[in-house]
Amino acid sequence: MDTLDLLLHPVRLRIVHAMSGGRTLTTSELCAHLPDVPRTTAYRHVALLADAGVLEVVDEQRVHGAVERRYRLRRERTVIDRDMAATMTLEDHRKAFAAAMAVLHAEFNAYLDRDGADPVADLVGYTQFPIWMDRDELNELIGEFTDIVMRRRGNEPRPGRTPYLMSPIFFPTEEPSQED
Repeated sequence: MDTLDLLLHPVRLRIVHAMSGGRTLTTSELCAHLPDVPRTTAYRHVALLADAGVLEVVDEQRVHGAVERRYRLRRERTVIDRDMAATMTLEDHRKAFAAAMAVLHAEFNAYLDRDGADPVADLVGYTQFPIWMDRDELNELIGEFTDIVMRRRGNEPRPGRTPYLMSPIFFPTEEPSQED
């Protein structure tokens, strides 16, 4: 299975997100993070990600006669960079966007289903608005945004930190005007 097919699946993307931040989890612990995903589905997708080298085994131990594996995410194996994106067909981009939206929907519902969910107190945001920009302004905005996010992207879990799912999305909503 190629990288695109592997990563552009909502359950596998959710596993990648759950394993971020240097976490090491067993599949059973991962299932606790994804309570809406059937256990058999989670085990199947963990196996696919491990076979592809996206997850690596960091520890094994015997538990009640079975081998329990602890996995860690190999972050470098989860990147769809500009070069890979350039090889994607329009259908690949459609599939990628649909997978991203399915993950957002599933994760948001899982958040709302938690005891004590409080979108206002948890600073939840999902505002959308158009911004009129030329190509240079858009590149500048993306650069500024990337700089800000990259300073935080390597944060590891620690007491007081909560993982937030961030999904910046940029696309033109209409054809550019052809002004003289």
